[in-house]
Amino acid sequence: MARCATCSAPLAANTQVCRYCGVRNDIDLHGKQDFRVVDAGRRRQCPQCGIGLQTVALNREADLHIERCAQCFGLFFDPGELEALLDGSVAQVVDFNLPLLQNINRERYQPERAVKYLKCPVCQVLMNRMLYGYQSGVVVNRCRSHGVWLDNGQVSHLLEWKKAGGQLLDRKKTAERQARTGTETAKPILRSDYAVPGNRTGGEAEILEAIAAVVFKLFE
Repeated sequence: MARCATCSAPLAANTQVCRYCGVRNDIDLHGKQDFRVVDAGRRRQCPQCGIGLQTVALNREADLHIERCAQCFGLFFDPGELEALLDGSVAQVVDFNLPLLQNINRERYQPERAVKYLKCPVCQVLMNRMLYGYQSGVVVNRCRSHGVWLDNGQVSHLLEWKKAGGQLLDRKKTAERQARTGTETAKPILRSDYAVPGNRTGGEAEILEAIAAVVFKLFE
């Protein structure tokens, strides 16, 4: 369980503001990834806070540069960068643990969280909301051209998902689906069949979100 960087109190899953001291915590990078700020030029804008994003380098064999909001701690990944982070942070997994995956989702699912469509930090066009991989429980915001935005805590959720074999399970389900449809090559684990285009509003978006909520309930 994550702990507050200021008072060391335990933080509940998907919670970044400490209920004891009120400090907002960086759940995904602080204390988990070695990183340094390499550019504070703020060329890209946080879709949540409206402020410029830092560029941070994750210290590994080959530095991975991603964008980070210093206020809400959300992260923006160019295409392929999120997969590189997951692959570099989790050792090879040989099997999936379905009960553990269900427990992770049950603990982190937030039915009361309001649906909000965000603008791409690069092009300022509304992004699509997409489920990242089979039974990950993580809905990311994706711009087809520029990358994906994850709210604070979602990277930690995906790391747990991958450690429990979620990526293997996603590939298995993808292969099964392709065998039924006759496609030849595996697709990225961003599931387009869960896409909610940003220009959909009102009842249509609410219906899609309700369907997603029912899917989550099936795994409780």
